[in-house]
Amino acid sequence: MASTTLAAQTAAARATPSDDKRWRQVDVRMRRLGYRPDGLIEALHTTQELFGYLDDEALVYVGESLGVPPSKVYGVATFYSYFTLKPQGRHTCVVCTGTACYINGASALLAAIERELGVKAGQTTSDERVSVLKARCLGACSMAPAAVIDGEVKGKVAAPELVALLEAL
Repeated sequence: MASTTLAAQTAAARATPSDDKRWRQVDVRMRRLGYRPDGLIEALHTTQELFGYLDDEALVYVGESLGVPPSKVYGVATFYSYFTLKPQGRHTCVVCTGTACYINGASALLAAIERELGVKAGQTTSDERVSVLKARCLGACSMAPAAVIDGEVKGKVAAPELVALLEAL
């Protein structure tokens, strides 16, 4: 209990990385979590929600505020596929690579995107228009292969159709 109080006092005294008002929201979230190390995932989630991604500055700040070593913060941020360490494009395409989608052509979707847009899964196009991600399963197996473009599920999608949708964004 004493260490939690000490962590809270230390975090409260620490200056935010910048004057950006979003850091206040991150601080509020960490305060509600009691500046406890077990609040790491929630604090990172809040930070990414507000900033769009987790850069080194954010990882260090959240880790120091919660008393979590940098190696553990980085480990958590890279282990969970939800977290991203780079800015994302204006649009997002998530290709399902679950068993049903894989069997029905998910790899062809990713290959077409790479060939036509010049971007691999986990990357963003050079014009920062589209970020391409992979998901282990979207839960849309009956619609395999499936992709999600800006939150809208596209099922039984063929590679040329998916590429055309992305090029039109």
